[in-house]
Amino acid sequence: MDQPEENPEFPSCDAYFEAIQSKKKLPLTLQESLTAAFAQIPVSSFPEVPAGRVIEIPGDTSVIDAVRTLSEQNIRAAPVLNPEPGAPTDWQGRYLGVIDYSAIILWVLENAELAAVALSAASATAAGVGMGAVGAVGVAALGTTGPAAVAGLTAAAIGASVAGGLTAEKGVAKDGLTAADHLGEDFYKVLLQQEPFRSTTVRSIVESYRWSPFVPITLDTSMLTVLLLLSKYRLRNVPVIEPEKPIIRNFITQTGVVKGLQQCKGRDWFDYISALPLSDLGLPFMSIDEVITVNSDDLILEAFKCMKDNKIGGVPVVEGPKRKLVGSVSIRDIRFLLLRPNLFSNFRQLTVIEFMKTLGSTLPDSESNCLVKPPPTCTPDASLGSVIDSIASRITHRIYVVDDDLEVVGVVTLRDVISCFIHEPPGYCDNYLASAMEKLEGKGVRSVEKI
Repeated sequence: MDQPEENPEFPSCDAYFEAIQSKKKLPLTLQESLTAAFAQIPVSSFPEVPAGRVIEIPGDTSVIDAVRTLSEQNIRAAPVLNPEPGAPTDWQGRYLGVIDYSAIILWVLENAELAAVALSAASATAAGVGMGAVGAVGVAALGTTGPAAVAGLTAAAIGASVAGGLTAEKGVAKDGLTAADHLGEDFYKVLLQQEPFRSTTVRSIVESYRWSPFVPITLDTSMLTVLLLLSKYRLRNVPVIEPEKPIIRNFITQTGVVKGLQQCKGRDWFDYISALPLSDLGLPFMSIDEVITVNSDDLILEAFKCMKDNKIGGVPVVEGPKRKLVGSVSIRDIRFLLLRPNLFSNFRQLTVIEFMKTLGSTLPDSESNCLVKPPPTCTPDASLGSVIDSIASRITHRIYVVDDDLEVVGVVTLRDVISCFIHEPPGYCDNYLASAMEKLEGKGVRSVEKI
């Protein structure tokens, strides 16, 4: 797995946006005119979701059923309803947050880490787990993974984590992969069939693994606010509610915005900006040394862990010292491991390339094309318009910038595309974000991460 040698942190919202703005070779008058125009467009003018109905998932739905809903509806995220009877009728009481594949990845990998704790007899003993549980763990570690051993593993993992809080220690996280390797196919039996994992609800995930804030906007909010939230402030979706009716009327995503921009062909401002080469717009934002990749012979769980650790939604799959692009894996692909575990009987040695080939040979084209077909690419001198067309036609969140030898030299994301069309007037979102964070704190959310 290829990552930057010093593993630098991703830039903050301000650093990212300021860098993009400083590199854009656009007339200031055009930027100011566009910003003013977007500030006058209300959210109510944005097209509604297909069928005019936002898919919502009750908080007491099991994780597996939630994954099934996301997969069947071909969506990446959905609002979560508060299942408690008598809950407040405002939006803060009606909705718990948003469930997405990012949160599900965190849940899967943390439970792999719980298993890792249990697999370590020393750690389990230090945490106060009984010798009977440690014995079951020992059997599992030696390769005897029958039902009794799996049940013992589950109990030991939870006991160790609760008694010792070991999952928070540095170094435990990396052992999640070791746990899955020891357990092989039985790792997913633990998640899908054994308690307490089987009964884990969407509510518990939303409350425990919050990657981005749930901050609704109203129909009269400006599109400039939405564009800034989806670009500078790193949100991937923005729910829309009516002021007097706390029901989500629309769900605006980065993908939806880029598709909307594509429909602006023929307008002078769009044609001018879209004709510019990526370099004139400060793209790709990351240098070749900062692009995170996974090798085709890496374990698939390592690829998902890479996305989780770096808070990114997808990674290019490369081969050889030149990092030749051979495919890509997105955070959404975790659904295949959870919904179709029967396809991966040899999970111990399942590599990224084998994962892609297995799905390509067993799933319908509509499900597997994104894995077995080459991911969308462009050259460093491509125009922004061609990038928008490619992303919109493939319904992907990123396009990889490659050289003549297909070496990955950069990546352009939906966030980058949106950032090309706007800039933030001084302090424009300050009051809005302060109000939003106050509402979140009122719901008991102590901290919020953005991706």
